[in-house]
Amino acid sequence: MGVGALAASGLGTLVRPARAAGTVTVLNWQGYGTDEKWAIEAFTKKTGIEVINDYYNAESEMLTKIRTNPGTYDVVVVNSARTQQALAEDLLEAVDFSTIPNADGLLAKLKDHPNFTVDGKHYGVPWVWGMNALAIRDGKPKPDSYAALADAAYKGKVGLFDDAVTAVAIGALMTGQNMNDPKDLKPIGDWLKALKPNVKTIWTSEDQWNKAFSANEFDLSVYWSGASVRSQRNFKLPLEFVVPKEGAVGWLDTLAIPASSENKENAAAFIGYMIDPEFYFEWATKVGAPASANAAAMDKLPADDLNRKVHDPKYLDSMTLMAPLPDDRREAFNNLWQEVKASYAG
Repeated sequence: MGVGALAASGLGTLVRPARAAGTVTVLNWQGYGTDEKWAIEAFTKKTGIEVINDYYNAESEMLTKIRTNPGTYDVVVVNSARTQQALAEDLLEAVDFSTIPNADGLLAKLKDHPNFTVDGKHYGVPWVWGMNALAIRDGKPKPDSYAALADAAYKGKVGLFDDAVTAVAIGALMTGQNMNDPKDLKPIGDWLKALKPNVKTIWTSEDQWNKAFSANEFDLSVYWSGASVRSQRNFKLPLEFVVPKEGAVGWLDTLAIPASSENKENAAAFIGYMIDPEFYFEWATKVGAPASANAAAMDKLPADDLNRKVHDPKYLDSMTLMAPLPDDRREAFNNLWQEVKASYAG
């Protein structure tokens, strides 16, 4: 849930090449931690294992690439809300945490989350987590509820994330429903449509958000927690990330091993490096990262670090984590969001 992807490399469309014993092939969003040049070089220097990266532009594409290219990938970043879908096709290997370096520091609340555990077996290692909530421009009243999105004070000054699951989740929270399984979509649609006078921008990428905010297109927006840190740290944008009383829409990305991987030991070594506090410190402080699922990694950050402040562990108790969605429910969410966006344009 929280970082935009760039162009895919297209590796998944090629005939699988011969593989050296010392490689690990990683499938992920581009520019999302696993392909940092300095990190890859450090990992290879430490282990002798060459890292090969391939990319996807959508989670559906990620599943297709694993399905249609058996034996190609060794590590794949899977949003935990998609794990059950992958397991239905036997695409993932159960993980033995005793083989994963640095696994001892993983937060139990995330390590054993039901999104990716079945019958006591774990089909992924929790890697990073984050929240979709609100960003407010400095100097504006700090909102305590998503209701602020409908406040007349923000007429023409609201930005929404172009994502059906997030939009419906917020609408569900505001109508007293389970965001992962709302029973009545009509009041959700009505609440979202009522935002029309306020909605100025519907953004799709972090870059677009930064440019629109810099141009003063909006003052209040649905935003990603990790992106809010980067916007402040890297672009000096005057904003504050706010988790309303209804709680954040939470997400958790895992590092999983495809069942068809031919380099499972290398995969375990790479996953262990990705949850290493040393790697995370560099990624979080020099580049900008979501919150680590490894408590030891978060503790390594300075006490006043912005990333640590935004991702206070207390939010793990108040946020609702995105859960697996059946295809029919996901389709219903998408259809509703298209209807809502059409109402904004009308």
